[in-house]
Amino acid sequence: MIRKIFLLGWVIAAVGVQLACAERSNDRRQVVLIVWDGMRPDFVSEENTPALWRLSKEGVFFRNHHAVYPSATEVNGTALATGVYPNHSGLIANYEYRPEIDSRKLINVENPAVVRKGDELSGGNYVAVPTIAELVQKAGRRTVIATAKTVGLLLDRHLDSRGKDSVALFAGESLPPDAIGSIVKMLGPFPAPPKQPFAEGDAWTAKALTDSLWRDGVPAFSLLWLSEPDATQHQTAPGAQPALAAIRTADQNLAHVLAALDRQHARETTDIFVVSDHGFSTINRAIDLRKILATAGFNVATGDPKPQDIILVGNGGSVLFYVPRHDGGVRQRLVEFLQQTNFAGVIFTRVKMEGTFTFEQGRIDNEHAPDVVMAFRWNENKNQFGIPGMIDADWNRRAGKGT
Repeated sequence: MIRKIFLLGWVIAAVGVQLACAERSNDRRQVVLIVWDGMRPDFVSEENTPALWRLSKEGVFFRNHHAVYPSATEVNGTALATGVYPNHSGLIANYEYRPEIDSRKLINVENPAVVRKGDELSGGNYVAVPTIAELVQKAGRRTVIATAKTVGLLLDRHLDSRGKDSVALFAGESLPPDAIGSIVKMLGPFPAPPKQPFAEGDAWTAKALTDSLWRDGVPAFSLLWLSEPDATQHQTAPGAQPALAAIRTADQNLAHVLAALDRQHARETTDIFVVSDHGFSTINRAIDLRKILATAGFNVATGDPKPQDIILVGNGGSVLFYVPRHDGGVRQRLVEFLQQTNFAGVIFTRVKMEGTFTFEQGRIDNEHAPDVVMAFRWNENKNQFGIPGMIDADWNRRAGKGT
């Protein structure tokens, strides 16, 4: 029987169960996990996504699932890769302030230089727990990670030292480093955005997976991460024609992978998961909290942070606040100020405070956590294309765009 599983959201436990069962029974099944970055489940339809629609009708749709908070790519990519919440994985946002890595500015947690530095400082534990790829390799089976974005590095980053015949491909780079050579010889160089459309990078990555990395057979675990529709929805908004076209390109890449499994006669022995790392909303207002807090008398870092400055790190629909020396008085004043605004939604705090949730409740409590995290308010109003879901966002975004 062909088993096809369609899932938007939490998946890693099911992947682990499938592989563990196969190992115990000597059943050489494979698992293929395909991530459509930023895909909303309400856009899945026979018209928009014919391949995914057919797959969902033939398989199982898991309804009780949700992204972890914050619902951002690197956070949920790490959750998908490890099966643990951010308080255990070590990564709680796309952008953080880690002075031990860079004391002068915020970091992008998926940046290869940041990942290398984080591993150097932590003895190889930048991601604090093993990933599913690492566990599968430890069991003696092969894995392939192919991502059109650098998030792929977080999913399997130690391949120089282990993982015989396994490969991690991320935005046109690879581990082991020499693995990329044969792919470029076959497909040409990775069509990197913004010079090339994101859809071309997705198609290149899908072909690299099926035509090169699967050339000698489908491994025990494969992951394909597409940058669409996330990339185009950021530039436009959910429901815009370019965003709908981006969804169709993701569906075409899914169809390509399914056809490759058919050519390999591997559909009967493959469990297929199609997931999304997070959904999407349309920005109602871009809120410049740096200016607002400075006007209210707070010391706010705008360049190199000074010892007395609050450091703000925008993450789209959420903001991280690092209070100097974890000063309780400053933290209290900051929280009380945010609670009086018309843009603050849920507020999380390092310590228990009136009117807030604790980091422990949000499962974002770890050694690198800030002092306060604020989610912007969200509502079900419709955007200019009639799609529900409006949110305020940080100063790096633009009203009318997606986040």
